[in-house]
Amino acid sequence: MIRTLALQHDGHIVQNVPLRDIAKNGYHWYWIDFDEPTKREEKELTRFFRFHPLAVEDCLENSHQRPKMDNYGHYIFLLVHALNKGTFDPLELDLFVNERMLVTFHYNSLVSVNQVWNIIGAGGQTIRYDDPVSIVHMIIDTIVDEYFPFVYEIEDRLNQIEEKTDENSSRSLMDELFDVRHDMQKLRRSLMPMRDLLYRVLNSNRISFAKEQQHYFQDVYDHVMKLVEMLESYREFSSDVRDNYISISSDKMNNIMMTLTVITTIFMPLTFIAGLYGMNFIYMPELRHPYAYFIVLAIMAAIAFTMFMVFKKIGWLTFSRSKKKKRRRIFLSKKFMK
Repeated sequence: MIRTLALQHDGHIVQNVPLRDIAKNGYHWYWIDFDEPTKREEKELTRFFRFHPLAVEDCLENSHQRPKMDNYGHYIFLLVHALNKGTFDPLELDLFVNERMLVTFHYNSLVSVNQVWNIIGAGGQTIRYDDPVSIVHMIIDTIVDEYFPFVYEIEDRLNQIEEKTDENSSRSLMDELFDVRHDMQKLRRSLMPMRDLLYRVLNSNRISFAKEQQHYFQDVYDHVMKLVEMLESYREFSSDVRDNYISISSDKMNNIMMTLTVITTIFMPLTFIAGLYGMNFIYMPELRHPYAYFIVLAIMAAIAFTMFMVFKKIGWLTFSRSKKKKRRRIFLSKKFMK
């Protein structure tokens, strides 16, 4: 679908202007939105607007390219990423903008674009949107604001992992943690290039018509920086949780191995005695003693008891649960979240 919106010189908004008439009527500015375009509508990028082939190629590829900005002389090409609410995958939005024109192109219906379209189409806040760059700012600002709920959701999921430490196994918690880290990585892959894009917009001397809106783009840039810093903080926290889960698992494995080693060590002399008297030699003096069986059992029991007491005294059989809980509380504290 191709939809059009234009601002007349008297300040009135008109919609659904035919493409063949939109450039002839001398509008103050016009906005043309390609919302989930068909193959036939895609050709208008070249046939009607005569955009540069490389910019058109970037639009039609739809291959999750990095956000970027290209200057084609009489217009600027911007590629930004909106966010899929279900999968955290990026949704590409392409914008062509100059002093009098804004063309948006996207294969997925975007809430941010529809929201701005409805606001301007209703005639609201026309003072702020007297040029296409103001609309570009509002679209990008809306897109960036949509990231905040997802970043806060990451924080909630990390808090839930913290609360489940006493009732879930380490394996299930690690699975949840790696899912969260995977989603964080998706968000980071979109936000980092968006930060670089906005930095270029703010510091490029080639976008002369955007200078009046620079302080608005600076505000959006600050929001992106805040999102990036939040993600970095959560990433550091999740890394610490992951490392400490690995440490706890290793400590648990060491305790199990120590227990098995103690048991094996106690039975080693007993196995030696049993093996020694299990040999089928005829001449073994001890075998003819009437109480030899009970004496050997007593010796074996004494050896086992003595070794058990020695291991207990040196601390090999002492496993302090309180220390484990204390360590778990330490690494799951929220000091990295603050």
